[in-house]
Amino acid sequence: MCRHLAYLGPEEPLGRLLVEPAHGLYRQSWAPRRQRHGTVNADGFGVGWYAEGDPVPARYRRAGPIWADLSFADLARVVRSTALLAAVRDATVAGADGEAAAAPFAAGPWLFSHNGAVKGWPDSLAPLVPTVPAVDLLSLEARNDSALVWALVLARLRGGDDEAQALADTVAEVAEAAPGSRLNLLLTNGETITATAWGDTLWYLTRPGGGTVVASEPYDDDPHWREVPDHTLLAASRTDVLLTPLKDPGDTLPPASARPKEPST
Repeated sequence: MCRHLAYLGPEEPLGRLLVEPAHGLYRQSWAPRRQRHGTVNADGFGVGWYAEGDPVPARYRRAGPIWADLSFADLARVVRSTALLAAVRDATVAGADGEAAAAPFAAGPWLFSHNGAVKGWPDSLAPLVPTVPAVDLLSLEARNDSALVWALVLARLRGGDDEAQALADTVAEVAEAAPGSRLNLLLTNGETITATAWGDTLWYLTRPGGGTVVASEPYDDDPHWREVPDHTLLAASRTDVLLTPLKDPGDTLPPASARPKEPST
């Protein structure tokens, strides 16, 4: 379910990253090339982006398919940003809250998306509810697994964890409570991108002209795209990408040490 993308780099029109590429997120809403679960992402979409001098991102979300929004392509043609996060959604549970369930979720400087599904939802995550502050729980935008996973991540961020630690610990906690879950998480604060590959595809591109793209799948056939191995944490800036293996709660061996990005050309 779902496809998502985040970008950091030189200022670009949103459409150049989402609409214009031959296999961009716009097209992935009806014709993804590497999606392992589901076939059409028509249950909502959203994009969040940062304006110069404002650390709090703007969002544009809708409950229907991205191709049915006659205004989006025009908006994406003229709105420009140095950082964005966008997603198209294939709902695990039909009719789950419409627009409110569409990523990106947001709080403060952060934008967040979840590509996947929590096994056994909602019963499996009930034991984790006490770890979420009551105000955050009562403020959930949607009644779905992604919104609660975001609340778990946000509680860690507000508690002082950095983005990488917050995602890694949340994935470990949810995977232990709900084995078999797919937990590809994507997070940006406008200056960095942090993501996990856990049960679905994730790729990254360090663009020769500057900038970093992290996405569920490549939006074109550029040979510089690199696939992220499953059970991996990705931490990216505008120039660098670091991949770190994630420990599965069922493993008995500790995770391997971090390894640097593959050289770009």
